Order: sequence, then C-alpha cells, then structure tokens
Amino acid sequence: MTSQLSLTEENYIKAIYQISLDPTTNVSTNALADNMQTKPATVSDMIKKLSKKKLLIYEKYKGVSLSKSGLSTALTIVRKHRLWEVFLVNHLNFKWDEVHEIAEQLEHIISPELVERLDRFLGNPRIDPHGDPIPDINGNFHCGPTHLLSELAIMEIGVIIGVKNDDPLLLQYLDKVNIRLGLKIKILEINTYDGSVKIEINEVGKIFLSEKITSQLLISKTS
Repeated sequence: MTSQLSLTEENYIKAIYQISLDPTTNVSTNALADNMQTKPATVSDMIKKLSKKKLLIYEKYKGVSLSKSGLSTALTIVRKHRLWEVFLVNHLNFKWDEVHEIAEQLEHIISPELVERLDRFLGNPRIDPHGDPIPDINGNFHCGPTHLLSELAIMEIGVIIGVKNDDPLLLQYLDKVNIRLGLKIKILEINTYDGSVKIEINEVGKIFLSEKITSQLLISKTS
C-alpha cells in the first residue's frame, strides 16, 4: 500500500471502488461529489492529490479510475470494513443494521497484523453479515454463484447468504420475521399475480414474502 493516507483520502478511494462497475470503469467528478456529499471543485482537488500519489488514473472529461495501487488500497479498506462487521455481529451482538457506521470508523485502523489476527480469529470468513464478499489478504474473492430469492422456482432449495440492499429498514424487517443468514429455504408457492411467494425456512416455518423482499435476498442454491 502507498504511504499512510488520511481518513478522507481513504474514503475517496473506497467511494471510487464502490461507484465503479469494475475497477477499470471511469467515475465522473459529479458522481463522486454526489457520493461524498461535497462540491465538484473539492473533488477535483482531491483527484489531483490522489493522482500525484499514483492511486488514481485521471482522464480529462472522462473521469477517474483506480490504479493498481489504488485498487489494492480500496480492497484493503473493504476487507477491514467487512471483517469488523463480522466481529461486531458475531462477537459483540450488534444487529446487522447497526454495524455499518461503526465499521466505517474501524476500517481506518492501519495495523496489518491486527487485521490478519482478526481474520484468523473469525475463522477466515468469506462474507460479511450482509452477504457481501470479503477479499482475502491478496484482494481475491472466494464466493460461489448467487441468485435472488425471486429467481427461484417452486420446490427449489437454497441457503440465505446475503441481502442485495443493506437498507436498515429492510434489515429490521428481516429481523422481525426471524430471517437471517445461513437459513435453508424451500419455495412452496409463487403467486403469479404479484410475485409474492410462500416459503418454508428451517427454524422459522412457513411464511409469505412479497416480491419487494424476495428481490433483495441473495441465495446459494443447494440440492
């Protein structure tokens, strides 16, 4: 990783990574300003600063993309954020709608040794409490194919491995109906009128879910 960055610089690097569809996609100044909730002029100043540190590739009128060093930095920040979310949920009993802002603070801890010890302590998890993949120390992801619950057919079986949108209201609703990661589900009925489904979940029983919910739940199919 490049020499120590400020909290703000790290936030810009992560924002570019999250906005871009892939690491080589250019991100416009306006899109970055919207994400960071600041003025385009402020973003332009930061782009110049990070470009000098070889973390960004800037093309006039085309926006910015992450350099190889910038991508490595972004993945390290994402790795720390998601590992801390796992720790907060699994060991400090935070709910999955409560951990994002706390992890936003913890992701800026520098110590690589702490991060690697945390990873080993947690058992080298591959996904965070929302189902987002956790990059390993080399920035690689190790997750299999996923499907939306709304894409499954009647009698298909799968395991809930994440949510497409970590909106706190969605997570609070899922808590209310006792839906969490790791539960095995089976599709029993599909209502063709409104897309709602009747499912059977181990430890929960049979429940109905609207298409608004099923289109947000990520599933790993099983036999």
